[in-house]
Amino acid sequence: MNLMKYKIWYFVFSLLIILPGLYFLITSGLRLGIDFTGGALLEYSIEGSPKPEEVRNIILNQGVEIGQITQSESSYIIRTKPLEQEKINSIKTGLIEKFGRVEERRAEFVGPVIGNELRKKAFFALGLSSLAIVLYIAFSFRKVPKPASSWRFGIAAIVALLHDVLLVVGVFAALGHFLGVEVDTLFITALLTVIGFSVHDTIVVFDRIRENLTKHIGKNFIAKQEARFIDVANLSVVQTLGRSLNTSLTVVFVLVALLLFGGETIKWFVVALLVGIISGTYSSIFNATALLVWWEEKLGH
Repeated sequence: MNLMKYKIWYFVFSLLIILPGLYFLITSGLRLGIDFTGGALLEYSIEGSPKPEEVRNIILNQGVEIGQITQSESSYIIRTKPLEQEKINSIKTGLIEKFGRVEERRAEFVGPVIGNELRKKAFFALGLSSLAIVLYIAFSFRKVPKPASSWRFGIAAIVALLHDVLLVVGVFAALGHFLGVEVDTLFITALLTVIGFSVHDTIVVFDRIRENLTKHIGKNFIAKQEARFIDVANLSVVQTLGRSLNTSLTVVFVLVALLLFGGETIKWFVVALLVGIISGTYSSIFNATALLVWWEEKLGH
């Protein structure tokens, strides 16, 4: 099975699924939640379970700008710009006058200073984790047979990781544009989880490539070094393909169950994980390994 024969097509496919998200990311950007911009998070239980639009209209009549409102059975989660306590009281009063019994379940506040700090720390965490991954892989694969380079393994893994991050971010830029979906600290948690999963899956394939290179080095596997590497890569991918798919499918099944029954609070967190896990499984084989093969063919001799 010569999967690496079509490596250029894998790159083209990756571009095709990433570019629409990048378009929305550049033109519309991400809709940042109150964790980043500052604001109020209000949750009410309202008798009769009215439609979210009815609740929105009552709040808008109070002169409050709503970022997002989500419903889970009779519970409504409302995200707004920063509010004073008097305005929150007037919102509750307006809801009571319209719908009757209203229970305030929580009222959380995040200041814009804290939001800016969280944003900086989020980008710092992503950058630091990427650097640590490159250094770790380069060190772990330092004994890979020459002319293969451990640094190429590390950089190929990061390219696959960036593929997954860009896809998830692009999807949420599109969701923000069409559905008003906001990103919060749970979204950053999902990105970091996706990064860890993607790198784990990539290392499984790369480690098998290293083992097979060591096993076949010095033998007449194929006359040319470039061809030998692509054949070793193909063999390694075939050997690990079943494990990668089985691992990913078990995670996907759990995430689908959470998406269906986990409630509104973690809905978009689960969606981010689903997109990232599926993308990570694909990129580990068809981006990271394919890029490594292409690189070794071009520069490995």
